[in-house]
Amino acid sequence: MNDAAPLPYGFASTHGIFVATRSEASAELVLRDDASLAALAEVRRTLGVPVSITRVARTVFEARLADAYNGTDSSAAEIIADAGQDVDLSKLITELPAVADLLDNQDDAPIIRMINALLTQAVRDGASDIHIEPYERRSLVRLRRDGILRDIAEVHRGLHAAMASRIKIMANLDIAEKRLPQDGRIGLRLAGRQVDVRVSTLPTTHGERIVLRLLDKSNAQLGLDALGMAADTRASFGALLGQPHGIVLVTGPTGSGKSTTLYAAIQSMDAARMNIVTVEDPVEYDLPGVGQIQANPRIDLTFAKALRAILRQDPDIIMIGEIRDLETAQIAVQASLTGHLVLATLHTNDAPSAVTRLVDMGVEPFLLASTLRGVLAQRLVRRLCPMCRHAAPATAEVASVFGDACPTTLWTARACPACSHSGYSGRSGLYELLVTDEALARLIHDGADEAQLRGHARRAGTRSLRDDGLRYVTDGLTSAEELLRVTKD
Repeated sequence: MNDAAPLPYGFASTHGIFVATRSEASAELVLRDDASLAALAEVRRTLGVPVSITRVARTVFEARLADAYNGTDSSAAEIIADAGQDVDLSKLITELPAVADLLDNQDDAPIIRMINALLTQAVRDGASDIHIEPYERRSLVRLRRDGILRDIAEVHRGLHAAMASRIKIMANLDIAEKRLPQDGRIGLRLAGRQVDVRVSTLPTTHGERIVLRLLDKSNAQLGLDALGMAADTRASFGALLGQPHGIVLVTGPTGSGKSTTLYAAIQSMDAARMNIVTVEDPVEYDLPGVGQIQANPRIDLTFAKALRAILRQDPDIIMIGEIRDLETAQIAVQASLTGHLVLATLHTNDAPSAVTRLVDMGVEPFLLASTLRGVLAQRLVRRLCPMCRHAAPATAEVASVFGDACPTTLWTARACPACSHSGYSGRSGLYELLVTDEALARLIHDGADEAQLRGHARRAGTRSLRDDGLRYVTDGLTSAEELLRVTKD
């Protein structure tokens, strides 16, 4: 813990008191409105300096407590380096359960501390994934932050099996099975912040490769207005969500924020007056008032089978985590034809290519023409760190790409501790919304190719992903280089 929070997290959370600031001469305490005088007296005695007291409501206390304890004295790299390699694996791994809150764990076992520090740093840094990768002479730990992987530590090769076993126990996986891939889930709290971790193990020639996907439940509360859509795109997309029936697709590569957009779309609807059902693989966030089904191919609960069952549940709106095959696509089309609004994701590079992708799957063009309401393609672009960005004139190369739309002054990335020396902090969405009008429906019906569909989209005023990103470049929120990197296809 840091100097400003010298009390153990468990004590602070239970008794409703923590140290906000401390010096050699005084300390400032924050008390929950129901904190006991006995706890206050004990903290006074422990600190041994004059204290000032601020009483706050429970919700305010919990928020400030999370901020005060959301860091650690040592980074994961430092704890990993201190662990060495002389570890009693039998006692470290099999006898110690996962903790309810990482900050409340006082265990000194090296492997426990390593995994907890790694998870804490990943959540604190806003990482989306943790990679633990074994090689012949080393084991590498990497974090994916803002879509970019970076190395954070090297683990002694002898500790890799212990780390893998610890993670498997936390995820309720079979620690004896090292020959087959496994998938599991870990539920964590970090200073009261709920985080779900999806665990995937993959056997390689040098050991099990482990990838942890972090799902911060606070992201599930994002509304459409928080996604960064341009005002006209937001209005048009909202109109699509208000359609009584049809198919609305969200497309993009893995990790482009498609699920977040669909969750935000569902939360903009009135779940109290509509029957909303989803089928996902996996269910990433719990949505209040929404029926969510976890697809499970191992027991033959596929997307298609789940959709057939959903249609017998009198749904108003159906969300499909991903259209992967013709059977799922055909059921989605049939559902839209029978008076349901279907939201789904698809893996394509842009909005017009979603049409040709479904036709290539085997969906009849005349059915697609009458059911498709619109396609939203998206990407995530990194935002410049506000602490270290700096202005620079546009280079000839950048000006040649953007043409007359290129701003005369651009902002570029530097590096500072606030952004972990990457120059960027956080991400925002790029959106390309293709709305099906009569002309587009006719093109789809007649079997137009992708180039024809794209040409119509441009004539109808649809902004490409790169054109949409120019607003971020103009406002200095991202760099031209970052926009070109994300939209190079």
